[in-house]
Amino acid sequence: MNQTLGILFYLKHAKALANGEVPIYLRITVDGKRAEHSIQRYIHPDNWNGKGGRATGNKEKFKSLNVYLDTVRAKIYEQQKTLLEKNELITAEGLKNGYLGISEKKQSLMVLFAYHNKQMEALIGKDYAKGTAIRYNTIAKHVQAFLEYQYKTSDIYLSQLNHKFVTDFEFYLKTIHHCGHNSTIKYIRNLKKVIRIALSNNWLDKDPFIHYKGSLEDVERTFLSSEELAAIEEKDFKIARLAEIRDIFVFSCYTGLAYADVLSLTKNQITIGIDREKWIYTHRTKTKTRSNVPLLPKALEILEKYKKHPECLITGRLLPVKSNQKMNAYLKEIADLCEINKDLSFHTARHTFATTVTLTNNVPIESVSSMLGHKSIKTTQIYAKVVEKKVSSDMQALKQKMQQNKGIKKIAK
Repeated sequence: MNQTLGILFYLKHAKALANGEVPIYLRITVDGKRAEHSIQRYIHPDNWNGKGGRATGNKEKFKSLNVYLDTVRAKIYEQQKTLLEKNELITAEGLKNGYLGISEKKQSLMVLFAYHNKQMEALIGKDYAKGTAIRYNTIAKHVQAFLEYQYKTSDIYLSQLNHKFVTDFEFYLKTIHHCGHNSTIKYIRNLKKVIRIALSNNWLDKDPFIHYKGSLEDVERTFLSSEELAAIEEKDFKIARLAEIRDIFVFSCYTGLAYADVLSLTKNQITIGIDREKWIYTHRTKTKTRSNVPLLPKALEILEKYKKHPECLITGRLLPVKSNQKMNAYLKEIADLCEINKDLSFHTARHTFATTVTLTNNVPIESVSSMLGHKSIKTTQIYAKVVEKKVSSDMQALKQKMQQNKGIKKIAK
């Protein structure tokens, strides 16, 4: 990992001696983080070059001082080389400790995050999606803000991490940052992944998460009923941008593709399948799992419609997808125009494919799981429960209707 190292010798005038001499301090800077230490040498300001950080004059004592400064500088560079060879984190404090002969490793949390996040960013498109890297940069900012709020510091040694740190961070996210429960748990899981690097490299002796238990709460997944989906499909939009957004959303409803996968969809991913029909063969951007989906007539119709769209011809993508933020904003407008009282987002399409389009129409859950690109069928079973709940609700409504009809017949007699 590339890191910037700065070494500076300067005078600390606030600690000047009665004879006018001032102590010389060493400042080590790594990626903007500083560590300072007195080198136990003194000099009069008249004999000091502040810009060069060296003594001036031809006297032997000044020449000897400069030799000593060069020796200190060389020791720090040697310490940096040693840490690089051991693949250990390099911090300003760590370099200072190494120079002073302090053997205890005091790696810091924010430097660990920088180490992890830089490696992740270098692997975008290979092992990670861009959105994943962005998420880890976000959690790093949250941790930094928490440290400043809770400890009045910008960093903390890994050795200071414990169970209380984790629970306090959870409390901070929920109360100060106003994160929901599931968002909080996901952030903490991100933190746990980063901490595992420290444990694996013996930079941390005890796992601060060993007694921590945080589980996600079940969330009611929004999906469209067949009537609502039909209402969106059949709506005649006078505004072209809304018609485009509607078409792309409906395409996802019939393929189950997430936003990132629809965004990156190209003709190279359309293949003739075992049934001699057109399929989408792709790997999910988020999880890198395979997702093979037979193209239903409605999805094929939409692809055909945008085959010669100017934006598609320029980008090579199959659909003129806008930013996720814009898509979601327009979908809320579409919901209003179609009189659908649901908080519509692009991910609603994926939920609709899983429930209304497939499971409700008796497509086996194993097939649905494969098309959605789920790593575990347990993830898909959440949708099966949603379908069961819908069936139960519909049956309860039917029972009430039957009871009402029975009561009307009795009154008629």
